[in-house]
Amino acid sequence: MSRTGALSAGLEAGPAETRASRSERGRLAIAAAPLLAALAALFAVFLTGFDGRSAMPPDVATRFYGFFLDRYPLFAFALVYGLTRILAVMLAPGPASFARRVVGGGIGLVLLLGVSLHPTFGGLVLRAGFGTGSGAFLNGTPMVIAYTMGAGAAAGLFGLAMGLGARLAGRPGPARSGGRWRRAGRALLGWAAGFLALWFAAALIGLARDAGFGPWPRRPLDARDLVVAAGLLTVAALPHGLLVAARLRPQRTARATPQAARVGTA
Repeated sequence: MSRTGALSAGLEAGPAETRASRSERGRLAIAAAPLLAALAALFAVFLTGFDGRSAMPPDVATRFYGFFLDRYPLFAFALVYGLTRILAVMLAPGPASFARRVVGGGIGLVLLLGVSLHPTFGGLVLRAGFGTGSGAFLNGTPMVIAYTMGAGAAAGLFGLAMGLGARLAGRPGPARSGGRWRRAGRALLGWAAGFLALWFAAALIGLARDAGFGPWPRRPLDARDLVVAAGLLTVAALPHGLLVAARLRPQRTARATPQAARVGTA
């Protein structure tokens, strides 16, 4: 291989490595954004001392405060996670048009807010989980299994709304390589992995009170509540965040560029 060829290959490899590094940082930023937003909301609540005594419009307070916020307080920050996930898809580079991102993403945000906050805080998500778990327990199912069933019901509905919202906002579907059955298998595997990740998250954050999280919003968060909540949210979101990062990994091809072929044979 000549000195000129080596220099040319090095100059071409430099920008390629830079682009790959930027792509990797962007992929990690998109995957981490929902958890960072949820933690930022948690810190904002801690720093401002926001609690049930904070001034809010009466209609908003009536819908926000109540049984489900008292029993499952970390769902407020899980909702921030889901909304940020849709927003990250809207803002991330991709083939979707601007109109699809704005219209589809807006519909997705409204859908997730609707199932999470209508008719009051928790919406259909927590009501589905609570109804499934309590119904199973009253029918003689052991508490652990009943709780797990309830967490699965809540995770399924929340994940359906969040996933559909992200898809409407422009998230690409499964790769079109391979046959029809292979694509269907990849889609099914991805759906199952996402559901299991959210199921784990729902089961974990539902145990906040048992893990020592204080009576917020009846009183402001203290330092102990902050540490407990931040730890639970981080561990709960980690599987789903890693799954999102893996899905965003660019597909590598085995085909070499003509320049690479020349370098390899020189």
